[in-house]
Amino acid sequence: MAMMSLPPLAAVRVFEAAARLENFTAAAQELGMTQAAVSYQVKLLEDRLGLSLFQRAGRKVALTEKGRELAPVIIRAFDQMRQGFAALTQDHSAVLTISCTNSFAHLWLATHIGAFQMRHPDLAVRIHAADSLVDFARDAIDVAVRGGRGNWPGLDAQLLTHNRLAPLCSPDWLKRHGPIADAATLHALPRLSPDDMWWHEWFAAMKVEVDGEVPMRGIALDSQVMEGRAALAGQGVAIVNLFLWKAEVEAGLLVEAVPSYVREQGSYWVVYPPRSRNIPKVKAFRDWISAEFAAEIAADPEGRFLPR
Repeated sequence: MAMMSLPPLAAVRVFEAAARLENFTAAAQELGMTQAAVSYQVKLLEDRLGLSLFQRAGRKVALTEKGRELAPVIIRAFDQMRQGFAALTQDHSAVLTISCTNSFAHLWLATHIGAFQMRHPDLAVRIHAADSLVDFARDAIDVAVRGGRGNWPGLDAQLLTHNRLAPLCSPDWLKRHGPIADAATLHALPRLSPDDMWWHEWFAAMKVEVDGEVPMRGIALDSQVMEGRAALAGQGVAIVNLFLWKAEVEAGLLVEAVPSYVREQGSYWVVYPPRSRNIPKVKAFRDWISAEFAAEIAADPEGRFLPR
């Protein structure tokens, strides 16, 4: 039986990026091409195969049934090629690269990772702190800690903990502006990063309905680290992951502007490609961080900082 010849690899490469990102514009940016060139290569591949791989609706695209069938095979093949070429040029066996957000890196991981390194002195640890999602193969990442709902296609995700959202401020700020009767009253006050999605999530959980457009007054900051630091300095109220500011709350440096108990819709997960689940350095980190959070949860039986 004759084997089917491969389609042009340039077109296959474009399909892999477009299918993985599900966006022609993003694929074009990643590949250094124009969107028109991406569309052309995809059309070339579709003509070669005699079937549609994407559904087009205006500027939006989505994989067809055949496209969804082909995508994981091609993505996996390119992932394996990236891994193969990386293995030829570097020996990463003694280096563990961990990806996480800037907030998690600064507020938790940086103060705990020393314990892991002491258990594994022959393993060098590198923390890649960035708020954007990384490509494990392209960015040479071994394991990640991510916030979300655990549904990252093509990756294994193990739950670490749920998170509690809380509006925190300094005692001095609350003394000057309080007492704040309820969440609706807080909504009318200037807040730090007032358009942060966590504020929307918290107010919705607190049953605060906003009629019409309410001016978003306040200081816009780029990260939870800056928001928390600004709150410590008495600059306003920040909506944060309460657990990451546990030390400051227990020391009385930060207090809740309005008492609440709101669990964030997302959670923390340790994430890695399925092929890496049994690699010793990945398994060692996964087991260590899972045990760390299990201990944190056990030490907080009422779920004040880490909700059940």
